[in-house]
Amino acid sequence: MEVLAQLLLVVSNTLQIYSLILLVRVLLTWFPNLDWSNPVLSTVSSITDPYLGVFRGLIPPIGGLDLSAILAFLALSFGQQILGSLSMSVLAGAY
Repeated sequence: MEVLAQLLLVVSNTLQIYSLILLVRVLLTWFPNLDWSNPVLSTVSSITDPYLGVFRGLIPPIGGLDLSAILAFLALSFGQQILGSLSMSVLAGAY
């Protein structure tokens, strides 16, 4: 049981790191003159674009604003909370 709780915490922490990378990606879109062929920027883009693409299909840009990132952050936050709660429940049940 403790192994399952640790695994859930690792996945939850991974989602938290992904949230930070996603935040960097969203903030970088505010600078239109960035060279996205830069290896660091292209890596950030290749990591986050597939996930954001799912939400862009659900919410089209409104007035030039891409609001899909808000839904993407909410989904990540929800996933983190669920995994954190599950890991705590598993740990509490083990003792």
